[in-house]
Amino acid sequence: MVDSSTEEEHLDGDELFEHHRIVADKGQTLLRVDKFLTNLLPNTSRNRLQMAAKSGYVRVNGNPVKSNYKVRPADVVTLELPQPVHEFELVAEDIPLDIRYEDTEVAVLHKPAGLVVHPGVGNYTGTLVNGLLHHFANLPTAEGQPAPRPGLVHRLDKDTTGLMVIGKTEQAMVSLSEQFFERTTERRYHALVWGEVADDGTVEGHIGRSRKDRKVQQVFPEAEEGKHAVTHYRVLERLGPVTLVECKLETGRTHQIRVHMQYIGHPLFGDKTYGGAQIVKGLPSGKYNQFVQNNFEILPRQALHAKSLGFTHSGTGEFMQFESELPEDMTTVLERWRRYLGATTQP
Repeated sequence: MVDSSTEEEHLDGDELFEHHRIVADKGQTLLRVDKFLTNLLPNTSRNRLQMAAKSGYVRVNGNPVKSNYKVRPADVVTLELPQPVHEFELVAEDIPLDIRYEDTEVAVLHKPAGLVVHPGVGNYTGTLVNGLLHHFANLPTAEGQPAPRPGLVHRLDKDTTGLMVIGKTEQAMVSLSEQFFERTTERRYHALVWGEVADDGTVEGHIGRSRKDRKVQQVFPEAEEGKHAVTHYRVLERLGPVTLVECKLETGRTHQIRVHMQYIGHPLFGDKTYGGAQIVKGLPSGKYNQFVQNNFEILPRQALHAKSLGFTHSGTGEFMQFESELPEDMTTVLERWRRYLGATTQP
């Protein structure tokens, strides 16, 4: 029996993958997994399959296997194959931009929730990059990118709000890219997380794609996979079942704050991907459940905001610091939690 599906996903903004899932027949004879897949996927070379296995993209019953693994009856074989980046034409679009600072070298803007930063699968138009092309002329592109991303030196998730810096010249792009690489920028985020965070602290753990679900990230505490990642956090306000924290990034991995806070048992409020879009803490009752659901409707995303951003200006050498206000959805939900906590602690 063959259950083979194909789809594309966009992770880290860098790679596309073709997915297959195949279930071996009950009468399947022992056969090397690369040969097994070659027989069922005639348009895929055996060498490509062997390279996929070497990279950990061939799994049997959820576990990575080498290409010489012998497929057995009823084995579930999954395969991910990197695909070439989709070619598309970047089009300038008149998308409103909330620009907080601009000079000849850089621009600092405030990204709203729901705005994808750069084109990718399913979002080839309507992105921040499309808006940048309309508002700024002749933006440079950083080297080593799989697709043109004019002006970009860093990203925010689609549903994360807050400050971003854009490089308007080659000099600015090089300088900012080096600062992000060498971790000399200063980035602080405000996040509403589930649970009472006891103390300030640091999360250190390699982040990489999940072994169970390649569409999300996970922490690898033994550093056998993923990339080094460090997040410092401190408590700003305790609100009973939830806590407002400030997170300072040393590194900038995909979903870093969301993954690190989930790892220590405090997923971000409203985070559908990492377990925060359900009731995690609090005494269950009909009234409480409705209160939380109402908050989810007001804030239908992860409660994460890029509050401050600091970097050294490529032209003047001055260290520049910018601050931004919390968006309305977060401030509304925070105030609702404050009122709820006040009501529940009344004698």
